[in-house]
Amino acid sequence: MPHAEVVQLAADLVRIDSRSFVSNLAVADRIERELDGFEVERLDYTDAAGVAKRALVAHRGAAGGLAFSGHMDTVPDTGWTTDPWDGRIADGRLHGLGSTDMKGPLAACILAARAVAVPVTLLITTDEETTKAGARLIAAQSQLARRAAPAAILVAEPTVMTPVRGHRSSIAITAVATGVQAHSSTGKGRNANWDLIGFAADMKAIFEMLRDDPAWHDSAYDPVFSDFNLTIDNHGAPVNMTVPKATARVKFRYSARIDPAPVMARVRASAARHGLALAAVPEGLPPELPSNHPLIRLVSGETGKPAITAPFGTDASELSALAPCVIVGPGDIGQAHCPAESLALAELEAAVPQFMRLAERVARGI
Repeated sequence: MPHAEVVQLAADLVRIDSRSFVSNLAVADRIERELDGFEVERLDYTDAAGVAKRALVAHRGAAGGLAFSGHMDTVPDTGWTTDPWDGRIADGRLHGLGSTDMKGPLAACILAARAVAVPVTLLITTDEETTKAGARLIAAQSQLARRAAPAAILVAEPTVMTPVRGHRSSIAITAVATGVQAHSSTGKGRNANWDLIGFAADMKAIFEMLRDDPAWHDSAYDPVFSDFNLTIDNHGAPVNMTVPKATARVKFRYSARIDPAPVMARVRASAARHGLALAAVPEGLPPELPSNHPLIRLVSGETGKPAITAPFGTDASELSALAPCVIVGPGDIGQAHCPAESLALAELEAAVPQFMRLAERVARGI
């Protein structure tokens, strides 16, 4: 298979805007043109903002074998001073939003799946950067994924081809305080921030507990403490207005060793105490395989790199309900979400034969 083919497909995908808040139907259509000879299942849905989205499942051959997974969506183009979607090839690199995370790795998955003569599946998701809705839909509703019954799943996030055996999953916490809007000089309003401050102080105490108490640490991860990150939004209220709505959002990332239930009990108690409306949306459980798992040994042997854990999350938190997952792909996560994102062509091209060998090995039995 010519190296130029994977580079061309990756560049084509980069040139289609598929930020998470816009529809991904155009990029899904472009990918489907590459799937001749595969049975294809389209999983259409509308996201919470009313935007049309599509996840794809494709399979060829008998049941079993390896499934490759990648996502079509990207983060926003924050900070870009050049065209994020030009898909420029220069200096031995593919440039553009999503080149590393993860349209380049996704192109490598597609080309590897097309090239092998063994059972193979593609689980192509969207909204990975936000809600994991595409992966969740595949895991819950895909009939083709169930018939394909992959023995293992390779999630091709950029890891510089270092296998990741486990990572944290997250709970998205949203707390809303409601006030009464008025000109702040009149004394007739009620500022929602006053209710939010107590909740925020309680969240700081949880953050400090997770950071400082060794009982809440997991030494298999770097950093050892869970991520518990708070943002506050006054929805554009100016300083001379009593704030009618104040929203606190917390991203709580935890590993398989950490029980989130006591933390969430404290969050819920604080929200009730301060009169806030609370919503908590969990991802799937943190995926984690032992270092001696056959899939991890196989991928470590192919890449020549020992498996690690990672503090970030991927679609494996949802897809591990279908089969054991390993996260490995070309590119560096340090390039992801940056305003000059790019991927080395040599890494992209080298990933395809490695993915092919892994698919062939899994088909023979891990």
